Amino acid sequence: MPATEAQVRSEVTHVLDRRAALQHPPYSLTVSDAVALGIGRLHSSRSLTGEVLARFAAGGSVDGDRLIEAARFEQGYASPEGFAALRCLVLWVHHRMHRAERHRSPGG
Repeated sequence: MPATEAQVRSEVTHVLDRRAALQHPPYSLTVSDAVALGIGRLHSSRSLTGEVLARFAAGGSVDGDRLIEAARFEQGYASPEGFAALRCLVLWVHHRMHRAERHRSPGG
């Protein structure tokens, strides 16, 4: 279930503040799944990249690289707050990809 706009704003601010306080923040320091879905919902549109975000927010399967590409493209048109939220979505995808890679590797 996607987070509300207020929940997205609050968690994005909290995560970015925590990341800024660390010299090398870990991959795991990112937004929750619900907030990631909320970011996708808030930035969905009828554009090609907006449709990728809409499909993600609706729980559809989206390739991580395509989701990152869509989020980065949409950052070019977003408000400063939207840009920050989309940055958190990119960090969330990176964390998920890093975690999946670790589980695939021997000994992971």
